[in-house]
Amino acid sequence: MPDYHYTDAFHGATFRDCDLRDVKIVSSFVDGLVIRGFSGQAGPVLVDDVDVSEYVAAELDRRHPERVRVREARSLPELRAAWAELSGLWDGTLTRAGALDEALLQERVDGEWSFVETLRHLAFAVETWVGGWLHGESAPFSPLGLPPTDLPLTEWPSIGLDSAARPTFAEAAELFTDRRARVDKALAEVTEAELEEPRTAAPVALWGEETHTVRACLRTVLQEVCDHRRFAERDLAVLTAR
Repeated sequence: MPDYHYTDAFHGATFRDCDLRDVKIVSSFVDGLVIRGFSGQAGPVLVDDVDVSEYVAAELDRRHPERVRVREARSLPELRAAWAELSGLWDGTLTRAGALDEALLQERVDGEWSFVETLRHLAFAVETWVGGWLHGESAPFSPLGLPPTDLPLTEWPSIGLDSAARPTFAEAAELFTDRRARVDKALAEVTEAELEEPRTAAPVALWGEETHTVRACLRTVLQEVCDHRRFAERDLAVLTAR
């Protein structure tokens, strides 16, 4: 791998969706260095030979205790309780967002998804894990959904997504609320015994067929809804402060 010496070529640079494993920064200015989307769950990060990953995870848990409930949820009562907590938190988040101008809710902060895009992505996540895997629906996706960035635009039409869609906050919030109701229904109907049942599907053909347990499907939805609320609240704070 190349070494870089005495260069300012990376001053102010952004690395997004990159493989930076085993990168070493030695005797360099790192003032203002920002790492996002780490959560202390991606392996060790060493600063002067001190692994700071556990500190990051613990501090995030302190600031967002719902993370702990979601991470530890295994039984049906725990899954239901964690989801109820997340739903209550999201109610507050949506209320705060609703007080802002439409333009702000469509704006990306530091290149991250806008609030409206976040709602669209969470709808897509529920459609994938509940509609596609849990219920085996052949066409689970709303045209307004927003998939992860690693799904090429050329693949969107094959699963019914509209790459030109630009829904309003009200439309995206309505979609997200409907998908939350699907999670409510799934958690109300599933039994403890069914949690370990496997589900095999390929909601997105490009990703191939995979098998997950019912428990894993539900836990993934909870994790997505939990993490993206944290990101959304972070960006709402920036927008509200203007």
